[in-house]
Amino acid sequence: MVAIIQYNAGNIRSVMNALNRFGVECILTDSPEKIRCADKVIFPGVGEASSAMAYLRERQLDRLIQSLKQPFLGICLGLQLMCSHSEEGDTQGLGIFKEKVKRFPPADKVPHIGWNNFKEIKKTEGNLFNGLNLESDMYFVHSYFAECGSETIATTEYILPFSAALKKENFYAVQFHPEKSASAGQQLLKNFLSL
Repeated sequence: MVAIIQYNAGNIRSVMNALNRFGVECILTDSPEKIRCADKVIFPGVGEASSAMAYLRERQLDRLIQSLKQPFLGICLGLQLMCSHSEEGDTQGLGIFKEKVKRFPPADKVPHIGWNNFKEIKKTEGNLFNGLNLESDMYFVHSYFAECGSETIATTEYILPFSAALKKENFYAVQFHPEKSASAGQQLLKNFLSL
């Protein structure tokens, strides 16, 4: 069973719908007990970092997330909240990843909306990118990005290079929306479900 974390963020239902297409049993919940007992956990979302973190802290989901041992996937805002700090609302993140989240410089159109592919994909244990390559297009919608660092496993470029995906132990995170990324996104979700 897959638990999808319910918190103060939008776009969570589309992830449920994507998993339902695989015939995967999933629940949308903010219950620590149900999240702890799940085989896998997905932390998706679109929204604003500081109010989302406030919701997690109020329900002590921040500490719970940090302690989880099963495969865990953050998506979009989920990735940003898993980092150490976000410039959006000067927000302390969960600190799972060391990378910091910054706002794109106003040199081009912000937010970054639309299809983009990868500049680099690192092969890792339990590879989230099996069957995907640099030309695999994913759908992005974001004004903030995680810097590239030691936990970056894929990069994309928009104005500047940024982390398209991060990994540390059982924690994975992607900046793009696999649930909206057609066959490439389905492949990535399938890879996560098979971890």
